[in-house]
Amino acid sequence: MHIKSMAEYAANGEMPEVLFWVGCAGSFDQRAQRITKAFATILDKVGVKFAILGKEEMCTGDPARRAGNEFLFQMMAYNNIQTMNMYGIQKIVTACPHCFNILKNEYPALGGNYEVIHHTTFLQQLINDGRVRLKEAGGFKGKKITYHDSCYLGRANNIYEAPRAVLEALDVELVEMKRCRTNGLCCGAGGAQMFKEEEAGDTRVNWDRTAEAVETGAKVIAANCPFCTTMLVDGVKKQEKEDDIAVLDIAEMVAQSLAD
Repeated sequence: MHIKSMAEYAANGEMPEVLFWVGCAGSFDQRAQRITKAFATILDKVGVKFAILGKEEMCTGDPARRAGNEFLFQMMAYNNIQTMNMYGIQKIVTACPHCFNILKNEYPALGGNYEVIHHTTFLQQLINDGRVRLKEAGGFKGKKITYHDSCYLGRANNIYEAPRAVLEALDVELVEMKRCRTNGLCCGAGGAQMFKEEEAGDTRVNWDRTAEAVETGAKVIAANCPFCTTMLVDGVKKQEKEDDIAVLDIAEMVAQSLAD
C-alpha cells in the first residue's frame, strides 16, 4: 500500500482531509498492523484524502506519562506538536484510544490544538454520510458478537454509542457483557501496565475480562483499541478458544464487509 505522507502533500502544496495518527502499536505490533491496514483500506476505498506522518511520527508519550516520566512525555509531545503545527494539521483520526485521549485532552495544554476523532466515530460518520457502503449480507450478519469498551474511549471520553452504531450497521446480534459501558472492566493494559512485569496474584485482569466475554456465547469479541486486542487475544488463548472465538477490531470488521 502506498500511503502519502504529510511531507508529500506539503511538497505538492496540498492538504489532506485528515491526518491518520498510526501510533506505536499500529506501526510496530504485528497484530495491530492488521488494524492499521484495515482502516487505511477503508479510507482509501471510500476516497478519504488522508496522510500519515510516517517517520516524523513519534510516540505520543502516553505510556511515559502514565508511568510517571513527565520529562520524557513533554519532550515527545513538544516534538509532535512542533511537527503537526508546522504542517498546519487541524484534524486527526486514530485507531488507538490512548493516542486519542492524550492528543485530544492533554496536548492542548502544550500548544497542540486539534480536532481529534477516534476511528470508530469516524467510521460511524462515514457510514451515516453514505461514503462507507456495506454488503447487505456481510460475513457478520446475525452473528453473535460482544463488544469491549476500552477505558480511554468509554469512561475517559464517554464514547459508547459510535462503536455500537457501527456494529448495528453490520447487522450483528450484539450481546453485552455484564460489565459494560460506564461499568466496563479494563483489559489490563492501561496505565502503562502493558509494559511492566506482572505482580503476584492468582489471575490476570485480561483473563477475567475475556472470561466475561466468553460467557456471552459470542463468536467474535469486537474491540476498538490495539492494547485491548492484544490482551483479549491472550485471554482467549488462555481459555484455549482461539479456534472458536475471534478478537477483531471494528475497523477489521468493516473492511471485511465493504460493498464492492
